Amino acid sequence: MAEGGNGSPTAVPQNIRDGSPTGVLGDWDASKGKEQPTASKISQPEANTMRTHTGEKPYKCDQCDYSAIQKCNLEQHLAKHTGDKPYMCRKCGYRTDRKSNFLDHLRTHTGEKPFKCDQCDFSAAKKYSLDQHLAKHTGDKPYMCGQCGYRTTQKTTLSRHMSTHTGDKPYKCDQCDYSAAVKSTLDRHLTKHSGDMPYMCGECRYRTVSKYNLSVHMRTHTGEKPYRCDQCDYSAANKSNLDSHLSKHTGDKSYMCGECGYRTAYKSTLSRHMRTHTGEKPYNCDQCDYSAAQKSQLDYHLAIHKGDKPYMCGECGYRAALKFHLAEHMRTHTGDKPYRCNQCDYSAALKSTLKRHFKTHR
Repeated sequence: MAEGGNGSPTAVPQNIRDGSPTGVLGDWDASKGKEQPTASKISQPEANTMRTHTGEKPYKCDQCDYSAIQKCNLEQHLAKHTGDKPYMCRKCGYRTDRKSNFLDHLRTHTGEKPFKCDQCDFSAAKKYSLDQHLAKHTGDKPYMCGQCGYRTTQKTTLSRHMSTHTGDKPYKCDQCDYSAAVKSTLDRHLTKHSGDMPYMCGECRYRTVSKYNLSVHMRTHTGEKPYRCDQCDYSAANKSNLDSHLSKHTGDKSYMCGECGYRTAYKSTLSRHMRTHTGEKPYNCDQCDYSAAQKSQLDYHLAIHKGDKPYMCGECGYRAALKFHLAEHMRTHTGDKPYRCNQCDYSAALKSTLKRHFKTHR
């Protein structure tokens, strides 16, 4: 057991298996108890590089058919079998099996963003976030779907997209019949069984199941809006909000309802719309017989049971049960009016207000 400092792991992972490759890159001298180099010996980094070309994966799990190029990858995989999460944050109790995840998590408390863009003032807590941002400058989207032409900056995003064509949901819950196309979606689902919400805001004690949700929530305190439209001065705290905004410029609404002709830019929006025809209400309250067509409606209802209002305004102390309501409230301080009429120069802080305005044009 290692001595833990502030934010340090409470235990050091132990190698519970040898995990050695089946082929040996040198001679073993039993009398001296160490490997003796030969003329053919190459360094471990060189060996790992060679395996990326040959496809060799010598480190094999003895509990399933997983294999890896590097021993460290095998050790990370083995933690899934043991359930061991030795790295623990002393501030909020978050635990993980990887040191890199632990260090990333600590930045949610410190606010440190060491990865900086050399073309603008953007900075990020994670390197991959910077890589995603840099693609906005280059416009490069090298990964393309062969079925619909969808392009993206990341291989993982393309993999997730492909599941919309295949319907494949390989990540299955071991406590119910739920399955998901993406592991992170399954992880969020599992918290419904465990009740675990390891990520906590240091400003207002808001808790969530996802580190991403926490980072987005923190923007309600900082006012940060890192997602900027390249066609106007609009900016957003969430990428999904920017994507919605961009559709106003392109006019692209590729998803259409076969019942009434309603069109939208998003598949998820169409799915929600279809429930107005089917009457389906898949989101059920576990404390009464209430059910809802949308998750946001259920979240609002659950807040009535709990009386919980985790979202707080840093300006005046106003509290809300839903993040959406806090975002609307913040506009009373910022004066932001993101909803714009496409027929005149009117703009509004609330979407409902803009809808009422549209009636003046009829």
